[in-house]
Amino acid sequence: MTKYLFAGTVSLFVLLTACISDQTADPIDVSLRRAMLRLSPTQSLDYFRVPHHTDLANIPAGIGNPLTPEKVELGKLLFFETGMGIDPRHPEGFQTFSCSSCHVPANGFLPGRKQGIADGAVGFGFHGEGRDISGHYAENEIDAQGARPLSMIGVAYVQNSMWAGRFGARFNNVGTEAVWNQDGPTSLNFLGLDGLEAQNIDGTITHRMRVDEYVLDTLGYRSMFDAAFYDWPSNARYGREAMSFALSAYIRTLMPYEAPYQAWLRGDDAAMTETMKRGALVFFGEGGCYRCHNGPALNGNTFHAVGVEDLYENGGLATGPNDRRNLGRGGFTQRDEDMFAFKVPQLYNLKNAGFYFHGSSHTSLRSAIEYFNKGVPENGHVPMERISPFFHPLNLTTQQLDDLTEFITHGLYDPNLLRYQPERVLSGMCFPNNDAVSQHDLGCE
Repeated sequence: MTKYLFAGTVSLFVLLTACISDQTADPIDVSLRRAMLRLSPTQSLDYFRVPHHTDLANIPAGIGNPLTPEKVELGKLLFFETGMGIDPRHPEGFQTFSCSSCHVPANGFLPGRKQGIADGAVGFGFHGEGRDISGHYAENEIDAQGARPLSMIGVAYVQNSMWAGRFGARFNNVGTEAVWNQDGPTSLNFLGLDGLEAQNIDGTITHRMRVDEYVLDTLGYRSMFDAAFYDWPSNARYGREAMSFALSAYIRTLMPYEAPYQAWLRGDDAAMTETMKRGALVFFGEGGCYRCHNGPALNGNTFHAVGVEDLYENGGLATGPNDRRNLGRGGFTQRDEDMFAFKVPQLYNLKNAGFYFHGSSHTSLRSAIEYFNKGVPENGHVPMERISPFFHPLNLTTQQLDDLTEFITHGLYDPNLLRYQPERVLSGMCFPNNDAVSQHDLGCE
């Protein structure tokens, strides 16, 4: 009897505390918390809080790829190591590029230009905006993809990676097995891996990077592989799967927990301004943004056609109207209902992105937000019957648009992503690029 009385007392205390907290808090904070609690799949604000990057136990890991400090540290160096760029199309590209050529931390792990280029480009600028095709490469020889790269922030919450969700054996890809062999690289899904781990096996091939005896012994990575994969047989410990697992482990730790919105979620009501909070209310309310951006990193694991232009229509290189990536998920699944639908991306650190959507068709965050508010497709190639039912005029006021823009621009901006960048890589080479022009731009000549 005492036990049940005590439990009831605790429950009453929690309820009274919550009521007192609501009475003393700013009404806008109370309204925002209530709106988010109604939408949270766990009925808790904890759902929206991302963990610290060292809290490996609470970061979603890929199946078969448990997160360890040794694996994360190896992946961190490999991500920036230009010394791994040993399979260029031309000798001039040898060891001049890395994963971070197209995923620049200071730019929200996005390229600083409309399209990422790894092998086949030179220059960097300040945030990657100065990178351009090398005079030694023809356009069809560069390593540039037909859609703008996605950010790496919060990718631990992404179930099937890339705009079409091509990679990963589980989740959305259950039932797509018939097209895996036809799709070439996605035959890797037969390994049973999750999206990021499968994608990064293919990614090291696509992006012309490899670990060999030189990288292991001359650059000094062998001991790090040994520490990260001590329980793997020696014939697998240094291969592409190990590379992918290390890269994926590191990428999974890229959490934007220093953003004002995350501080607010942890209880600091002063972390967000009133304008940001009003914008968050629009996001979780009248704007309907949360219908699609409903993951912990405000990402989404669904696919929607919103009728934006493709990259070839906006100056993209090595792409064109027949690029299968223009078809979105339908280009992978070959299902008519999936045509022109693209994965919902995360929304953190878009302030300096410069280009938005898979085709880089908008060049300001405000323009992208206004596009959703107008709800009118811009790409005439996308049939109206394929447009998502969530894409329609929102009729938000100018004030609501201002508030929403402030929330996404500044409330979701983590100002310290350079904490994820190493001071140096084992090769000692310049990174994220190591060509002569980039060396000059980056001050590491």
